[in-house]
Amino acid sequence: MGTAAVADIRTPHFQNSAGHRSVAIGVREFMCIGAEPPYDHPHVFLDMGDDNEIVCPYCSTLYRHDPALKAGQTEPAGCLWDANSALAI
Repeated sequence: MGTAAVADIRTPHFQNSAGHRSVAIGVREFMCIGAEPPYDHPHVFLDMGDDNEIVCPYCSTLYRHDPALKAGQTEPAGCLWDANSALAI
């Protein structure tokens, strides 16, 4: 399996540093980190299963699945967290 294929299956990580009431995302399986580091909580894997929403047990962010969004998109914008970008700083 090539590097591009591995990148395609990476689990997206989302954060809610702005304190939005809810965040729409384009996936049903993801990691919630709470706020951006260093104010993050333990990175927890969440799986909506057949449901359309889930609440993070750490930060209480309500995540809602929106099939119109791609895996890395959020509404409101800016809630995707990229560990690779954070490490490059």
